[in-house]
Amino acid sequence: MARQSVDLVIHNAGQLCTLPAHDGGPQRGRALGDLGLIAGGAVAVHEGRIVAVGPGADVRAAYRGATEIDAQGRLVTPGLVDPHTHLIWAGDRADEFERRVAGATYQEIMAAGGGINRTVRATRQASLDALVRAGRARLDVMLAHGTTTVEAKTGYGLETETELRMLEALACLDAQHAVEVVPTFLGAHVVPPEYAGRADAYVDLVTGAMIPAVQAWRARAWPDTLFCDVFCEVGAFDLAQTRRILEAAAEAGMALKVHADEFENLGGVALGVELGAVSVDHIVETSEAEIAAVGRSGTVAVALPPTPFGLAQPKYTPARKFLEAGAALAIATDCNPGTAWCENMQLVMALATRYLGLTQGQALAASTVNAAFAVGRGDRVGSLEAGKQADLLVWAVDDYRQLGYRFGVNLVAQVVKRGRVVWDRAAEAGGGTT
Repeated sequence: MARQSVDLVIHNAGQLCTLPAHDGGPQRGRALGDLGLIAGGAVAVHEGRIVAVGPGADVRAAYRGATEIDAQGRLVTPGLVDPHTHLIWAGDRADEFERRVAGATYQEIMAAGGGINRTVRATRQASLDALVRAGRARLDVMLAHGTTTVEAKTGYGLETETELRMLEALACLDAQHAVEVVPTFLGAHVVPPEYAGRADAYVDLVTGAMIPAVQAWRARAWPDTLFCDVFCEVGAFDLAQTRRILEAAAEAGMALKVHADEFENLGGVALGVELGAVSVDHIVETSEAEIAAVGRSGTVAVALPPTPFGLAQPKYTPARKFLEAGAALAIATDCNPGTAWCENMQLVMALATRYLGLTQGQALAASTVNAAFAVGRGDRVGSLEAGKQADLLVWAVDDYRQLGYRFGVNLVAQVVKRGRVVWDRAAEAGGGTT
């Protein structure tokens, strides 16, 4: 029988990790880390989608690629998905990091006018072009380290005009860059200085003006899922304020996320589960009862190990407890200018194996299939399964156990997005582009 012609065949993978979805959803509890490993595997791709995955002899007997990539016995996995970032901002806060190293706390710096509000001042002054340029530079680094899909929040505008400009920047980047961008409206990041002492009045602005304006922007410029997030934390928004904002966003047709329990437990996780949030993120100080509730729910728990690492704090997300409760766990960079300027999901996997107690296989699953479900894209990306988008990595190593074990270097050899090679180590080393 004649072989079917397709656009791309990747073959001779020493280890092909498919990271399968489980019953159409994320990998839950103790099942996290199902690699779907195929020794000597191959993948056939046509028109940006995977048409076949399996043993190399079977795939190559059935398909002939217009382009063929010999993986040379190396590891092949899905592209990494980063499900929690603050990608767009202007300026930096390197001097604040110096103060933290000298002993100042994050909360003390915020109280002195620094922290998020300092980035807000710089971002409000930045043009759309400047925000796009800054975001593109960060996406370039993410792509080179294997991230092919990224969630990205607003939240450094805290006024309608700048929040919309940040959304527009994210839409531009999604259209222009190889990395797929999933936008989140985070108008409720903190209370801006002009509303100091009047948090409820700012919540009125978010629910009464910002969310309708974002809804109108989405109708005009964004046909896909749009998330709304709230920072439910002491010094940001209390539980009642968080509920008001999330309920208004849900009524406007937005999907929900919650920043919760980074420093203190206010009940934000329980609220997120109650309202059907797609994910609850940070989850460091989450109670046993709320961990159990996440385990019974469809909400994904997203741990952000670069954040306590960046703050030199000893407490991390109790990931093992979430898994014991049967929860779906993902991990992310929390890339932001204040606590975790990290564009590298490989480093996140290394931190997760050391501070969250995950195995290398669990960290990989939490960075791919589960992370995809944490941004509402689990039906499209995050695993190598027929019908899904052809987002793949060829690594410069031959064993998945090298991931997390090695850190401080880039282990990616090639990045494929929608069936096209979009980053290549050899081409970069030679000064070429792909």
